[in-house]
Amino acid sequence: MTSKEIRTQYLKFFESKGHLIVPSAPIVLKDDPTLMFNNSGMAQFKEFFLGNGTPKSQRITDTQKCLRVSGKHNDLEDVGFDTYHHTMFEMLGNWSFGDYFKKEAITWAWELLTEVYKIPKENLYVSVFEGSQEDNVPFDQEAWDIWKTLIDEDRIILGNKKDNFWEMGDQGPCGPCSEIHVDIRSTLDKYKIPGKGLVNKDHPQVVEIWNNVFMEFNRKADGSLEKLPEQHVDTGMGFERLCMALQGKTSNYDTDVFTPLIQRVESIVGYKYASNEDLSTRSPSRELDELNKKNIAFRVIVDHIRAVAFAIADGQLPSNTGAGYVIRRILRRAIRYGFTFFNMKEPFINQLVEVLANQMGEFFPEIKSQQQLVTNVIREEEASFLRTLDQGLQLLDSVIDKTSGYEVSGEKAFELYDTFGFPKDLTALILKEKDMSFNELEFDKAMQEQKNRSRSASEMSTDDWTILVAGNTEQFVGYDHSENDVKITRYRKIDSKKDGVLYQIVLDATPFYPEGGGQVGDKGTLVSANESIEIVDTKKENNLILHFSKKLPENVNGSFSAKVNTDLRDLSSRNHTATHLMHLALRTILGTHVEQKGSLVNPNNLRFDFSHFSKVTEEQLLEVENFVNTRIHEQLPLIERRSIPIKQALEEGAMALFGEKYGDNVRAIKFAESMELCGGIHVKNTAEIWHFKIVSEGAVAAGIRRIEAITSDAVKSHFALQENTLDEVKVALKNPQDVLKAVNSLQDDNTKLKKQIEQLLKEKIDGLKKNLVAEFEVVNNINFLVKQVDLSMSSTKDLTLALGTSKPNSFVVLASIEDNMPNIHCYIAKELVTEKDLNANAVIKELGQYIDGNGGGQPFFASGKGKDVAGIKEALENAVTFVK
Repeated sequence: MTSKEIRTQYLKFFESKGHLIVPSAPIVLKDDPTLMFNNSGMAQFKEFFLGNGTPKSQRITDTQKCLRVSGKHNDLEDVGFDTYHHTMFEMLGNWSFGDYFKKEAITWAWELLTEVYKIPKENLYVSVFEGSQEDNVPFDQEAWDIWKTLIDEDRIILGNKKDNFWEMGDQGPCGPCSEIHVDIRSTLDKYKIPGKGLVNKDHPQVVEIWNNVFMEFNRKADGSLEKLPEQHVDTGMGFERLCMALQGKTSNYDTDVFTPLIQRVESIVGYKYASNEDLSTRSPSRELDELNKKNIAFRVIVDHIRAVAFAIADGQLPSNTGAGYVIRRILRRAIRYGFTFFNMKEPFINQLVEVLANQMGEFFPEIKSQQQLVTNVIREEEASFLRTLDQGLQLLDSVIDKTSGYEVSGEKAFELYDTFGFPKDLTALILKEKDMSFNELEFDKAMQEQKNRSRSASEMSTDDWTILVAGNTEQFVGYDHSENDVKITRYRKIDSKKDGVLYQIVLDATPFYPEGGGQVGDKGTLVSANESIEIVDTKKENNLILHFSKKLPENVNGSFSAKVNTDLRDLSSRNHTATHLMHLALRTILGTHVEQKGSLVNPNNLRFDFSHFSKVTEEQLLEVENFVNTRIHEQLPLIERRSIPIKQALEEGAMALFGEKYGDNVRAIKFAESMELCGGIHVKNTAEIWHFKIVSEGAVAAGIRRIEAITSDAVKSHFALQENTLDEVKVALKNPQDVLKAVNSLQDDNTKLKKQIEQLLKEKIDGLKKNLVAEFEVVNNINFLVKQVDLSMSSTKDLTLALGTSKPNSFVVLASIEDNMPNIHCYIAKELVTEKDLNANAVIKELGQYIDGNGGGQPFFASGKGKDVAGIKEALENAVTFVK
């Protein structure tokens, strides 16, 4: 049975049981501040478990793309070393929101596995929760009794809180669970050791494939449990592990989920991947060790390409912060393995995107439609990191040169990891080739200190909600009102090292727009008869609009007027509407391949990322500006449709953005021919924008460009600044009638003077060279020269090279001062570098200490710059110690 058939059968089975099939949510979460990535099947349904929303059906089934590489669920370091952990994986799920419970969930799971998929019952084990005195939760007798009717009792295992009590996090919905494990070992292995004793023992062939979670409790901030008003079912089955069991394999990587990718890697790198069955027949040997190392590299690469490709397709570009940094880290781990074990020094991982798109495009169309963009971004990231690896190798060589003995400092090894992404094993491998090692205890200490700093910076405690008004009474009225009479329905306190103590307040009918769709959240005030509370930000979490304040009202049960800061909102709305107009302009002028890849809209400016494969020319940028400003001056009215079926909106030409989560009904925003699905705040008429001005355009990643622009008051300030600058230029030029002509004349004069200076400087250097050649001394058969000269840093460097090459066996050190900053340069003849083990890089490092500076270079030539001019004399005096 192919993986496509397995996935289809799962969805069709639960559809036959009254479940609605829904598409996978994006792997990158944009509307949940508590999670970077969708790390479980239930993540997109959190609001329903929390009672903050109503699902479109009480029974739902899907296959969800998941990513576990950060936070509590982090499998990254396990990936590649075993046969069943992954960064990205599919979670097949069936959900009940207050409908069926344990009986149906368990019996349907058994029916599907044993009757549809026909897994032999003797290969299956199940677990039920043994209970917890600490939480006052009893043994799950109900689940035990249901399982007794389906499976022999000796195949039912009691599980503890760690294995059989599932929790969303430190707080929130939770409940006992019942896992299903499959034993895919050989008959002989099963005879030797019964599978029951290997359940939850990390055995690679006795693995959990399905978890039935029975959500019936809520974990409070103090750790206690309270009953949920409704009982829910949250199930998840690991698709890759299921394929392994059904296809008769002993490794996920031997299934057709991964074999097409592995075969492509084999054809590129020139090595063969060994299946689990093949490895099991081999005797321990050095050859087997090498084969295992290469197998790990294969697994890392084919696993990581899936995670990275789908994240990029869903709108998350690699970067140096947040979710983008995680994606970059995953890709760099794959590149490192290819570099180390396959000697791949050119980009190659990007070639796997085509395989992935052909393999999974039917179920996940985003990977097919974004194939070219994903390929380009990964190729550029590969090229960039391979250059970084080369720099890291040079640094490691320098560290080795400075190390006395055979052990490199663990702190230096950690610096390589932290700065250049060198993992411990790569550093150890390179050092081993030189009969060296590094101090692992020091490395681990530095790593732990960094983790502690990071954890400390992000730690946050969250109190339980204080509920003032029960039920889902909250609504957003901000499209029609910027001020509204409200009541507080709930509130809680949060405390973080970053922001200190804040309060999250939920209102029954808020006019405050929560951050979303690139637009920042509203600010404003919550006013009563006695006080005014400042709202510093507004966000959305689990379908609740949260208003952040630094204090609570004295009377939380009172009546309030919620007032949005309309000055800030109006500026944001002008920038937001401008992004829509600019999106249309770019698609009209550059082509329909242009798609929005990210945006930021705030009161000050707008930022817009889009797909395009070359620099936007000045002429094209001017066209874009004129296009947008024409629509502004046409005074186009807003045509807003609050709740239109998404299918109808798309048929009418509305733009939908990849990576965004849309419901069955959507809000469509239209200004003439510009029509997009959008939940943000917009102007009523384009005339409100006043004017649109692009201030920058540049590359973000391969195939992704970024435009930053301003509108309204910011444009007025921009033009005023430009006018002031022009006035200052006029005054500096003594108020010429033709400013441009005067500037051109000044530039011409400057060019002529530069040429004259260059000629004079050349003559000065030639004269200095002739004089200094006579000052060489012979020290230990070395032509030695040390001198301070009156030249710029670059000219001193040129003179050092010229003097060094004028005599054999030369050792030259020159210093000078530029802008009150000292600089030193050292040239050592290559024969001295080879025969006497002299190193210009080491000389500059040593002499740089006297001028409070640093520098570096190559063994035959290096330069340094410092801060202490007074140290030049002592530095030059000590240069002779290197040749004595």
